[in-house]
Amino acid sequence: MPSTTHKIVLIFPDHLSPDLSSLAAANPAADLVLFLELRAEATNVSHHKKKLAFLFSAMRHFAGELRAEGWCVDYVALDDPANTGELAKEVKRAAKRHGAGKLVATEPGDWRQRETLQGDLGLDVDILPDTRFLCDHEEFEAWANGRKQLRMEYFYREMRRKTGLLMDGDAPEGGEWNYDKENRKPADEDLDFRAPPRVKPDAITKRVLKMVEAELGDNFGDLEPFWFAVTRKDAEKAADHFIAHGLPDFGDYQDAMVTDEAFLFHSVLSFYINAGLLDPLELCRKAEGAYEEGRAPLNAVEGFIRQIIGWREYIRGIYWLKMPDYQDVNHLGAERPLPDFYWTGETDMKCLSEAIGQTKREAYAHHIQRLMVTGLFALLIGVRPKEIHEWYLAVYADAFEWVELPNVIGMSQYADGGLLASKPYAASGAYINRMSNHCETCAYKVHRKTGDGACPFNHLYWDFIARHTKKLAGNPRMGQMYATWGRMKDDKKKAYRDSAKAFLETLG
Repeated sequence: MPSTTHKIVLIFPDHLSPDLSSLAAANPAADLVLFLELRAEATNVSHHKKKLAFLFSAMRHFAGELRAEGWCVDYVALDDPANTGELAKEVKRAAKRHGAGKLVATEPGDWRQRETLQGDLGLDVDILPDTRFLCDHEEFEAWANGRKQLRMEYFYREMRRKTGLLMDGDAPEGGEWNYDKENRKPADEDLDFRAPPRVKPDAITKRVLKMVEAELGDNFGDLEPFWFAVTRKDAEKAADHFIAHGLPDFGDYQDAMVTDEAFLFHSVLSFYINAGLLDPLELCRKAEGAYEEGRAPLNAVEGFIRQIIGWREYIRGIYWLKMPDYQDVNHLGAERPLPDFYWTGETDMKCLSEAIGQTKREAYAHHIQRLMVTGLFALLIGVRPKEIHEWYLAVYADAFEWVELPNVIGMSQYADGGLLASKPYAASGAYINRMSNHCETCAYKVHRKTGDGACPFNHLYWDFIARHTKKLAGNPRMGQMYATWGRMKDDKKKAYRDSAKAFLETLG
């Protein structure tokens, strides 16, 4: 411990990177690094126990790395009797404990946490930009200025030019910016899926697992078996595994869903990227290298890179541009409570039981399961946007508010009225049947449109269309659906709406 602590460097759970701007601005010989396991943050929503164990273990491992490099570290564990469990109180307590007059932190990814740091903590606070991202707030604001609709595709092209990834001079590699049209294949029965590597818990992780069960055992989800990487070294091994075994087929099948197959060809690296264990740009360059060496096709590599330098950066820009009001928008006036089965997976709808059951076990589901199954159902029945947002924030290990909230509020639930998405992502059971094998063993019949045994997505879809005619009929991308609805005979319309009403009554 330095004889005089000049300042405290606060490390948040998703800032587990040696390249933090706050660490770069500090001096190991004079300054102190502070880690906090906070009950208020672990319980503000019912965060998945596996998510909490991952973050606490990764924090403890990162703290050990910093100590080995010569940093003085103060680590406040969740079960420390003196831990108040609240960010402001723990910062003040640490400042008093170490006689520090200044705190420095890389900007947190949560608006609420930044507001806390900007409040009265009794010491000077310096919040530094998070330089791990390609696009800072000012750059995104400049890009968004004057645009009525903020479409990711155009932002993504700027990030491609900025990084030089998959670029041939000023033109995109292969002549196209986006190869999504090649990335919508349902999975064949004989595909060989290589699951992500599993890491055996070490002594630190075992202590964390025991603590989480004892202290937060009522939180959502299955704690074990626990297999996540909790160190940079193991996260990099997981990345190398994906580049070798998942990336070549990732593009073709990234939208597919298969019963009892949680991971398919997905990277399952978002945990590690969002927590800071993997450098996103370095990961993109590894993927680009696989394409250049002929180990992965262009459509797969482009799709993977787009998710990171395009969508991830864009979503963060939207969050900081539009918060705090963005969390309360509700363009479609959705007011239904979240069905209880979102917490249990106990439903006869096979696609939902698969996605939610997997979420409960793994704290993970891929983007189509989130957008076009759990998100789609919530959209069709009209769940309050803030309530479904809080569910997503709770249940996924990669969910931090900056990345999760705009995805749910804007993309999944269309609650911002089209700022982010050009139309609601509404669909019937036909989409799920096309992209999965779930319908084969479902209690409902996907080809039945109304009445007993009909797939709920079918009649709920047309009920959604009918309910929101005033707000959506003028959307150019919804024109065909409203034209079809307009041509329907009244008795058919009534059958759809009556079936939807009867089903919704079963939800309470």
